[in-house]
Amino acid sequence: QVQLVESGGGLVQAGGSLRLSCAASGRPFSVYTMGWFRQAPLKEREFVTAISGSGGSTDYADSVKGRFTISRDNAKNTVYLELNSLIPEDTAVYYCAARLGFAGTSRRRFSDYNYWGQGTQVTVSS
Repeated sequence: QVQLVESGGGLVQAGGSLRLSCAASGRPFSVYTMGWFRQAPLKEREFVTAISGSGGSTDYADSVKGRFTISRDNAKNTVYLELNSLIPEDTAVYYCAARLGFAGTSRRRFSDYNYWGQGTQVTVSS
């Protein structure tokens, strides 16, 4: 069992930056691939990025590539998401999630993640 708690969301102007954190407790953190997903009103939850247990492999959705950066600190049981050059379309609730295994496109499917945080709101004003 893994418990995940996100923090760091807020209101920011377009072009601004935010840093989200997701603190984990429970089983050894380093065994889990960690993902970030987001869900805007009236839209489906979508994949943003994922990072392997060691931190050596990452994957990004095209819409955020070059603007967002995922990282993790296994000693602190925490995964981070740096959001830069934010645009209004980035407005959503951002969720972190955990699963075992990084290989394959399933890391982009929210249904393949076993544990979820409660989400943190990111609002980008124009």
